[in-house]
Amino acid sequence: MNRQGARWALAVCAVVWSVVVVWGSPAVALPLDLKGKFEVLNGEVSTHTPGKVKLIEFADFYCPHCHRFDGEGLVLLQKEFGNKLEATMVGFPVIQGKLPTPFDMYEQAKMMGKGNEMKAVLFRTIHTDKITGVLDRSIREVLIREVGLDPKAFEEGMASGKPAKVFEEGRKWGERINVQSTPTVLIDGNIKAVSIDPENLKLIIQSILDADAKK
Repeated sequence: MNRQGARWALAVCAVVWSVVVVWGSPAVALPLDLKGKFEVLNGEVSTHTPGKVKLIEFADFYCPHCHRFDGEGLVLLQKEFGNKLEATMVGFPVIQGKLPTPFDMYEQAKMMGKGNEMKAVLFRTIHTDKITGVLDRSIREVLIREVGLDPKAFEEGMASGKPAKVFEEGRKWGERINVQSTPTVLIDGNIKAVSIDPENLKLIIQSILDADAKK
């Protein structure tokens, strides 16, 4: 939220990329020719695996910019890089006065192997279907069945408190790396994108993959 939407619009209209690097102490040496606008986070460990880039999207289900990024920007990146890109969402609420139910539902679905499907359904329910109030049990059952999960097992998982714990750990992670608006993108554990415009993210990801290919 905040000024992210304006940044996106300006970036799409006129893009002039430069390398912005804040050198900290990454656990793994970064490619010297890493391109794009990014910040290397001091103290955060690289999770890079050769030949694959891991993208973490810190997002709020109630945030319209997150909905747009997930439905447009992330889709473009996945088409561009295929199985060389592993994308995961971490719930990070920025809009006040909303219940955490969607975040817990996403984490529970992720534990049951349907995280991406549930994420898409939740974004659609909130932003397209305009169901922004309480996701009560009857509404949840419809969504759970839609993604192909058993409502009884799902609700038992929700009641265990495990999804809420994972969500809280993710929120604390976002606070640690100073996430101030959503969506915020973290690449390979310690590269924080300064701009989440798809073209900037492509530059960063491609330069990482290119460096891997040279090794």
